[in-house]
Amino acid sequence: MQSLQHVTALRALVAEWRSQGQTIGFVPTMGSLHKGHRSLIVNARSHCDRVIVSIFVNPTQFSAGEDFSDYPRTIDSDQLALIEDGVDALFLPQVEDLYPCGVINTTTMVSIAGLNNELCGAHRDGHFDGVLTVVNKFLNIITPDRLFLGEKDFQQLYMVKQMVLELILPVEVVGVSTYREADGLAMSSRNQYLTNTDRTKANGLYNTLCGIRHDLMKANNDFSVLENQALASLRTLGFVPDYIEVRRQQDMAKAMPNDQELVVLGAAKLGKTRLIDNVTLSR
Repeated sequence: MQSLQHVTALRALVAEWRSQGQTIGFVPTMGSLHKGHRSLIVNARSHCDRVIVSIFVNPTQFSAGEDFSDYPRTIDSDQLALIEDGVDALFLPQVEDLYPCGVINTTTMVSIAGLNNELCGAHRDGHFDGVLTVVNKFLNIITPDRLFLGEKDFQQLYMVKQMVLELILPVEVVGVSTYREADGLAMSSRNQYLTNTDRTKANGLYNTLCGIRHDLMKANNDFSVLENQALASLRTLGFVPDYIEVRRQQDMAKAMPNDQELVVLGAAKLGKTRLIDNVTLSR
């Protein structure tokens, strides 16, 4: 595995692979890799000749007071995992590589009006602008054939797909199923913030979303009642919920009774850990 820090070096490597007619898959991460990340790599390996993984804790997607400084950084163990998984290149850019004018002075950002302020966006000011901007930068640098993202952050996956569609970017966005612990908890780098006590009930968010899915499959269309009951249930379990909402999969609009393809999304804090999850259904 080659490790590269600078844009020019990575572009040269990509050009070499392109000259050989090879396809390229890209997996963006913030490091602290777990089995969920590694499932993305497995998918990339099965679809592409070459796989590039980035590790970059992107400052523009963290709101004020969030855990940018404390976000787990485990580069040594991450590199060993990537070598084991057969990754061809690791991109380790510095902030100045991706933000040449500096983070504070950056004025060019990618934003999707409306949805960037809904769901998680309503609770993380500017988060999705930062995500979309850095993903767009990576796509411009790497020009991969396929981009692999986890379905755990359904809103993020949808918004990246929308950006690719509207900006006519030549890349296929591939969503990969959420990788879960045995009790259903969605894997996340932030799960390591959970105390032992909180970990025993952290799967409560997933179980609550599954309960709504069960009711929706039985043709219960009183979405607001289901959402409010779920919020109350989470509070009883010790969560501090941000939201629980039923949306349409195809456009992330609020669900209507006749909609068939639905997604139930939720975010809640447990102790100092913010958990997100979703479940999808077709009825």
